[in-house]
Amino acid sequence: MDEAGWPRVFHLLFYTCLAMAATIAALRDGLDVAALTLTALMAGWYAFFIVRKPAHLERLNPMALHFLVLTGLNCALVMANSAYQSMVYGMVALPYLLLPGVWGYAGAVLLVLSSVAATGAFQAIPEDPSLLAFVVGNMALTLIMGLFTKDLVRHSEQSRIVGALEERARLAREIHDTLAQGFSGIIAQLEAAEQGGDDPEAVRKRIAQAKQLARDSLKEARRSVDALRPEPLERAPLHEALKGVAERWSAATGVTATVSVDGEPRRLPEDVEATLLRAAQEGLANVAKHARAGRAVLTLSYMEEEVTLDVLDDGAGFDPAGTGGGYGLVAMRERAARSGGTVTVESALGEGTALCVSIPCA
Repeated sequence: MDEAGWPRVFHLLFYTCLAMAATIAALRDGLDVAALTLTALMAGWYAFFIVRKPAHLERLNPMALHFLVLTGLNCALVMANSAYQSMVYGMVALPYLLLPGVWGYAGAVLLVLSSVAATGAFQAIPEDPSLLAFVVGNMALTLIMGLFTKDLVRHSEQSRIVGALEERARLAREIHDTLAQGFSGIIAQLEAAEQGGDDPEAVRKRIAQAKQLARDSLKEARRSVDALRPEPLERAPLHEALKGVAERWSAATGVTATVSVDGEPRRLPEDVEATLLRAAQEGLANVAKHARAGRAVLTLSYMEEEVTLDVLDDGAGFDPAGTGGGYGLVAMRERAARSGGTVTVESALGEGTALCVSIPCA
């Protein structure tokens, strides 16, 4: 449940207990104008000052005043009709919801003691010592509820922070996979255009490719920020989308890239398909930037319990022990790990590079 979810649950508990108490009192003892007036006042106060002011929760000022008012109204209702004794269960989380830190526990003690005092149980303790156990039990229950409530709030806050960090990492990966790769391609085309100054046709071709890369990158960036599937996957199945990626990359770089498929293609979970497509884009981007390759081969293998993507090139290679990999490889590993997969890279100087992404999908 999200951070705002638990307060809504406690609001519902409060109003449920208040409605049940008022209904029981009316059915058992008939309509009591004074009790109904106090009930309406309590419901309205809670709605106006608590439900409508979520930003003020756990602030001593003004929530301490509202808590004291609600506690006083509860006592008045209990004294007016014993059916309202059950309201203590609807208010058990209230002090922890309204008051900060140790003030929540102090408020819980006040709530229990005032509720017991309103029933007149303290005067009856000398005659019936078992009532003392009742008071102590209610106190213990309320304090345990406090620990439970604080734990829920803490976990909700932790979940919110983790979710924010995960979203930040997702956006970083998406930006890298769209804008960063697109800018790299645009720069490469413009640099090639600079070097082809004596051939106007070649220059026009490079500039046209750079413009197309800019358009594609902008479109894909907008889609990525909206957390949509990568555009190629909306138009075609994964293996066809990979062929489109390879064709566009070949046209932009002049390096031949081919795609082969092993096994029977099948639909995969959206996150798995997106991970494999992004891995192919990143792998090809690295080939263009570092490998000085003459050929790249993408192999998509559908197996019974997993799917793998291999990106091979015949370029210069590198020493894996001598580099930790750039952000692209880190983001690729993070993506694969989220789907339970792994990324391995094998290379050697002068022998090309092999990138393998493996994701289980039984």
